[in-house]
Amino acid sequence: MDEFDPKGLIAESYRMAGISAAECRSIFLDWALTAPMGQDLREAITLLLERHAKTAPDHPMTRVLQDGLETAEHKGRRGGRRERLKNIAGEPT
Repeated sequence: MDEFDPKGLIAESYRMAGISAAECRSIFLDWALTAPMGQDLREAITLLLERHAKTAPDHPMTRVLQDGLETAEHKGRRGGRRERLKNIAGEPT
């Protein structure tokens, strides 16, 4: 566990055999919602990708993290929790 994955949610998803993309999205959302206030999610996602994607490039969580990073880079964070959820989930604002 560390400051970017304090509950170990992302790391654990990589250890789950047969995990689906939908399950990874759910885990990612839980991770994002419980991230410490003020944490730069783009930085955290980038670090998690560097940590896990090299050894598991085809894992569904890798794709979810890439999508989350792409969404965060294009939209940025523009508000409180509601906007944060929209940005992470890729909903139109």
